Amino acid sequence: MSEQSSTARRRRWRAGLAAVASAAVVTGLGMVATANAYAASGCRVAYSAPSQWPGGFTANVEVTNLGDPISGWSLVWTFPSGQQVTQAWNATVTSSGGQFTAANVGYNGAIATNGTVSFGFNGSWSGTNTNPTVFTLNGVACTGSVGGSTPPPSSPSPSRSTSPSPSVSPSASPSPSGPPAVNAMAAVAAMQPGWNLGNSFDATGADETSWGNPQVTEALLDKVKAEGFKSIRIPVTWGQHHGSAPNYTIDAAWLARVKQVVDWALADGFYVMINIHHDSWQWIANMPSDRTTVLNRYNALWTQLAAAFRDSSAKLTFESVNEPQFTGSSGDAQNAQLLNELNTSFHRIVRQSGGGNATRLLVLPTLHTSADQARIDELTSTFTQLNDPNLIATVHFYGYWPFSVNVAGGTRFDATTQADLVGQFDRVYNAFVARNIPVIIGEYGLLGFDRHTGTIQQGEKLKFFEYLGYYARSKQLTTMLWDNGQHLGRTSLAWSDPELFAQLKSSWTTRSGTAYADQVFVPKASTITAKTLTLNLNGTTFQGLRQGSTDLVSGTDYTVSGSTLTLTAPALTRLVGSRAYGVNATLHARFSQGVPWRINIVTNDPPIVSNATGTTASFAVPTQFRGDQLATMEAKYADGTFAGPHNWTSFKEFDVTFAPNYTTNTITLKPEFFAEVNAGSRVTLTFHFWSGTTVTYYVTKATSGSVTGTTS
Repeated sequence: MSEQSSTARRRRWRAGLAAVASAAVVTGLGMVATANAYAASGCRVAYSAPSQWPGGFTANVEVTNLGDPISGWSLVWTFPSGQQVTQAWNATVTSSGGQFTAANVGYNGAIATNGTVSFGFNGSWSGTNTNPTVFTLNGVACTGSVGGSTPPPSSPSPSRSTSPSPSVSPSASPSPSGPPAVNAMAAVAAMQPGWNLGNSFDATGADETSWGNPQVTEALLDKVKAEGFKSIRIPVTWGQHHGSAPNYTIDAAWLARVKQVVDWALADGFYVMINIHHDSWQWIANMPSDRTTVLNRYNALWTQLAAAFRDSSAKLTFESVNEPQFTGSSGDAQNAQLLNELNTSFHRIVRQSGGGNATRLLVLPTLHTSADQARIDELTSTFTQLNDPNLIATVHFYGYWPFSVNVAGGTRFDATTQADLVGQFDRVYNAFVARNIPVIIGEYGLLGFDRHTGTIQQGEKLKFFEYLGYYARSKQLTTMLWDNGQHLGRTSLAWSDPELFAQLKSSWTTRSGTAYADQVFVPKASTITAKTLTLNLNGTTFQGLRQGSTDLVSGTDYTVSGSTLTLTAPALTRLVGSRAYGVNATLHARFSQGVPWRINIVTNDPPIVSNATGTTASFAVPTQFRGDQLATMEAKYADGTFAGPHNWTSFKEFDVTFAPNYTTNTITLKPEFFAEVNAGSRVTLTFHFWSGTTVTYYVTKATSGSVTGTTS
């Protein structure tokens, strides 16, 4: 992620129609007899369900043949709790009544003696999700021991490996349709959740500290692991760390340092992803006008990287390029052709390097890592061309742009913002996951975080991440949080916003109840009356309100009717106490699952602004906030036309054109705002506060650069 890439993202927030995909599992059919199946004389089954959400789950099944080699297999079981299979990979799953049969697909029919084969599926459940324990392989009960032997097939297929890496199925011999399959869907499911080591090795200066972060330590990775993350994406920018043409030799010390950190992460048990990162806009973007040089340089880097990591754990994945983009191309068709050339060249180089790279999971992005339908269709074409089951698709997600940066009045996680998220996740699900191609959201967050994590109001931010985690789970998407040091301190090893991280962590496994707001405003200068707040139950049930360790009394302190929470006037009177401006009490709404929802009880009065003078380089509006906080600002000329940057909307971008400072009691109007304001034309500013109060203010810029601000 970078300022360049953030700018590129701003062109991408458009909804599109989701493609319709059919399920990969056929139910309601009789048992399928597998050709060339032989009775096993002994077998062992390891069944696990590593991911579960309300109504759904993902299961992995590993079958070990303890008897003579077999060249075709079918595994039969019955669910103890009536579960259903909705989608399968690396096997064809059918059902008859309550009995399920998984049969091999073309490339994994052979199981050698002591060989193992894996498959997985998504399922649905209600009530309980008890694991099945009784399985039969080709008609023989899998008890974990050997019975009699059976004659081997007359033409046995090649044996499978007997020593797979964790969560990655062993490889079969190559088939005509491509390399042997690993359980890509299961591996990517096991990567959830993921974390980005941002602004370290992707830095564009002399070393990993050039963007202000300290050197990466083993302690940092240990902390990330302890916090529950299963995978780490390590972005790496190589452009300033290699020699000249024609060899483009990577600096040995830089490569060794990257490999050291990769090995630390692998030793910690992480899945790890490395890539070519900011090179995308530094020099790969020049491909339309300098194709040969760019391609030679790109190929030389991946040739060296493939060799350097050839024998690394199968839990290491390669990503071809971060946020690919092209400058000066003729349009979409050329962009698609160039990206396809990069992705297919990367694929060829890695696969031909042999060793672990012959079956290593490879990650391919869309143009700009966009989830727009046209970009998805382009990548789908590349996947079809490569016909390789060991590939992963990736896009990035930074939310609906007006909300993500707080512009155009996008202050709330509303229906429009939610629909944008749903549209993007549905599109990648329908195009890839529904076809058993796993998807990684390689970066996610909010673009406003680039400047300040306070750009989006806390409660709205929490609702966004709660829903993102839930919906990604429902679409079986693995997510990797973008963190350039703004979230987990690189030296303190502490979260800068523990409340945000608690919401993120909860969203990995369940839903949490939220509310329309996390603030209830009680005016200081008027009679205290009851206040209502709409709860977002999100499938939970409301359990009660608590202040610290004290439960508030239902019926006396509050009432709940449906999703409406009402705080009584007597309770509010007690909670605000002396009614000092600001937060006087903090409550937590507790639900049947997930994290509690914080509700601040705030005493406020309408803010007061004062006259001021200054310059376009330094101008601030004196403001008595009186317990309130600024949500957004409008700017219009006297004739009603929009003033300042983003002149397609009256609402300006938070922290880019204006910023509140609650310590100095000012609202700063930034040089970026005045740069696009007409000299001599009075501008009407409307400050919108979170209490619902609006305050009007006027500014006029002179040709000399001086600025006058008045309240009338």
